[in-house]
Amino acid sequence: MASKKLSLTSKIVIGMVSGIILGILLQLTVADHPWVQALLINGLFTVVGEIFISSLMMLVVPLVFVSLVLGTSALSDPAKLGRLGGKAIGLYLFTTAVAITLAITAALLIRPGDGMNLSSDASFDATEAPSFGQVLIDMVPRNPINAMAEGNMLQIIVFAVLFGIALTLIGKPGERLKGFFEDFNSVIMKLVLLLMAVAPYGVFALMTRLFADLGFATIGNLLKYFLLVLGVLIIHGLVTYPVLLKAFTGLNPLIFLRKMRNAQLFGFSTASSNATIPVTMETARRKLGVGNSVSSFTVPLGATINMDGTAIMQGVATVFIAQVYGVDLTMVDYLMVIATATLASVGTAGVPGVGLIMLAMVLQQVGLPVEGIALIIGVDRLLDMTRTAVNITGDCMVTTIIGKSEGELDERVYNDPNADQANESSASSNIEGEPDQLKDS
Repeated sequence: MASKKLSLTSKIVIGMVSGIILGILLQLTVADHPWVQALLINGLFTVVGEIFISSLMMLVVPLVFVSLVLGTSALSDPAKLGRLGGKAIGLYLFTTAVAITLAITAALLIRPGDGMNLSSDASFDATEAPSFGQVLIDMVPRNPINAMAEGNMLQIIVFAVLFGIALTLIGKPGERLKGFFEDFNSVIMKLVLLLMAVAPYGVFALMTRLFADLGFATIGNLLKYFLLVLGVLIIHGLVTYPVLLKAFTGLNPLIFLRKMRNAQLFGFSTASSNATIPVTMETARRKLGVGNSVSSFTVPLGATINMDGTAIMQGVATVFIAQVYGVDLTMVDYLMVIATATLASVGTAGVPGVGLIMLAMVLQQVGLPVEGIALIIGVDRLLDMTRTAVNITGDCMVTTIIGKSEGELDERVYNDPNADQANESSASSNIEGEPDQLKDS
């Protein structure tokens, strides 16, 4: 019997929409009842949602390390590794600078903070951000095992790249060890497929809990700021990225956006670039056709240093807070915000809420009251989810551009409209079989 099975994307959308509807209904009806809070909101939905997030995070360190070791060891030419790194960092920083420039321009034109005239009695306990020099120092791990235990992505990337280079240079022992890593990578990919099969349930629980706890009065008070940040995020994700992709590669950006849907939904529901790495890497390899030697390097690097969505929030929030407190910023101040936020993105961890901490550093650079951050905390969670979806879209866009420039992009896979459907089917219904072999150029 030939019955139509829902794709993974459809299941995730159904889970997300159902969770939002149920969360809103709970918020409007019985969310304040102690038993509802204890058994459902802080009980069932919290447990299922946190288990889902933990399951994603469980795969991040082994996936990044193994993939980077294999990807680096496949680059027998050290010059190619340097070329990849230069292109990736350059493109990531460029898109971040474009993002925050776009955000500041939009905020200056629309002026979301005008007329609010709020007092500064709110407070925010800001954690001091590390200097850029300290970020560079901290990139080199003193203890690689400790770096993996703590999930320090920059240190893991540096160690994995050095390990992969050594694996290539050592000869036969390296070849034997590489076989072990290839088998290990297949196991990790199978775990990714298993996790994707249960993702709709995790997304449902996360959305239900979020909207059951969300105070809609808070959103109403800051609606103009909220809609402005959301609008700039959408423009950057649906206009800036496709334009850059078309300009650098000539590929059809509509195909790219369609194949990004799964990863974007994962990023939105988890609000964590790091937690979404397994899905982002699957998208780059299997749906976009980028070779393993490129995607295994650029995707984890992007999850670490590419924070376009965070930069957009910082740009709009800086102008918003300045307008609320009646502070006139000069052109030099705005240039300082652009430079600071772009460089700060290198040290921003890809975890929920960290953008607020980095915003404190940006505000301090231009003499704005850090306590102004408290004004936007109430609506930041929804924006955090959206900017994560934008961040991972940027990761895959840069990965595709670099894959094309390095001859590591299979355009047949990229242009194949069924490439993603086949893999969604394997994730949702064929979890008993072996995962498809990854393309390893």
